[in-house]
Parts: sequence; C-alpha cells; structure tokens
Amino acid sequence: MTRALGSDGGRHGLKADPHITDRVGDFDFAVTSFDDAVDTVVNAGRSHTGIPIRLSNAYCVSLASREPEYAAILRGDGVTYPDGAPVAWCLRRLGNPQAQRVRGPSLFTAVLDQGREADLRHFFLGATDDTLDALADEASRRFPGVRIAGRHAPPFGPLTEDFYADAVCRIDSAGADIVWVGMGTPKQDVAAAELAHRTGLAVVGVGAAFDFVAGTVREAPSWIQRSGFEWLYRLAAEPRRLWRRYLVGNSHFAYIAARSLRTNR
Repeated sequence: MTRALGSDGGRHGLKADPHITDRVGDFDFAVTSFDDAVDTVVNAGRSHTGIPIRLSNAYCVSLASREPEYAAILRGDGVTYPDGAPVAWCLRRLGNPQAQRVRGPSLFTAVLDQGREADLRHFFLGATDDTLDALADEASRRFPGVRIAGRHAPPFGPLTEDFYADAVCRIDSAGADIVWVGMGTPKQDVAAAELAHRTGLAVVGVGAAFDFVAGTVREAPSWIQRSGFEWLYRLAAEPRRLWRRYLVGNSHFAYIAARSLRTNR
C-alpha cells in the first residue's frame, strides 16, 4: 500500500522523501513520473535541501536483501527512485499505474539541462580524471551554459574519514548546489547518504551516467532503453563484469517481486 512521507527532517536533519511510496521487497520506492523526479532534484538543488537520492534497480534490491548494511542505506533518509524497468513494472503491478522508471543517466542529463534555468552549480565525484574531463567537455557541448562547479576523481579504495573530509572540502569550496556521485553500487549510495548529511546538499548516485555521457562506455540506443531490456544490452557489452549482477541479481529479484505481489494480494 502506498503511503506519503512527511516533510519533517529525518536523521541528521535530512529532509524526508517528498513522494508517495510503495514497497518492493523490503524497500520503499518513489511512485512518480520521470518529469516529477527531475523537478524534485532541480528544486532540491535550488533550495539546498540535504537529501541523498538513490537510483536503484533490481540488482540493488537483491543486494540489499542480502547485505544488512546496504539495506539500512536504502531504508534511510532520502528518496529511492526505480531505476530499472523490473522495479517500475513491479510498482505498477502493486497498484500504482502512474509509476515510471527513473533512469539514472537520463535523470542526470535532464537535470543538467533544466538546471541551467535555475543557474545550478554541479559537482562530479567519482570515475577517473580522464573520464571527468571528457564528461565536462561533453556536458558543456550538449548543454551550453551548464555550470560545472568542480569535479574530483578520488583514489580507488574504501570510504574513509579522509575521503569524506576531502570531498566535503572540495564541494564546499566549489560552491556546488548538487553533487553527482558515480562510484557504482553500493558504494555511491553509502557516500551519498553521508555527504548529503555533511554538505546539506542533494547528493545523487548515478552509476554509469558519467561513463555514458563521457563516451567511455557505449550507451544503449533509446529504443532498447524503452524496451525494458537495457540490462541485456549492457550484459552483452560487458559480460565478464556484469554477468553476476544481471543473471544472478535479476533472478533473485524475480523471487522478491513475486513475494511482494503475493503479499499485496
């Protein structure tokens, strides 16, 4: 059953999820349209609302169901959008016909585009220096006038206190309004939760969006994105890296979704 969360601050003074939500497995997802999600992120950037924003797919649900620490992140403050056709499909089958997929890379570019009118300043965190350079160049080419306040590719490794202190210093010095994190799941969601608390900004984990826009990883054609089989395209492109995520993760998610549908009935 859907429920509306209030506007009172959650832990650490973060804002609560502004959307109506419904539960897939043990996790609440925003029931919304793509356009409304874009507006929410733009408005959070404009108002400097400290909120972690997660773009979670079937693999995320599967992983969180097996890892309590990640589950706590998905159940924590912020908003979780259904980035993945299977999750959006499950929400609709649960009685939410208006539920749409909020694809991370598409949300990223849409906010870069629409954020120009609000003069939003964006900070990119993650990937490599080469990828971030290409990303900044391509974003500026696609969206003339977009304001990229700063970017940082931290060394690969765990999320330590030194990482957070350095990231916060860079973000604050840049005068950013929105922070985008491209570190992969679950690391980016963990980082987003902590950085939203420390910076008081909207922090969005966007997965492969940096690589797609930068052109370092080929993005699926639009018709495949709309078909619901983008995961199959990505599996074919990077089978060694992604086979476990999509084959094992999707199979486990199918079990979780079936259980959710049975419970709802």
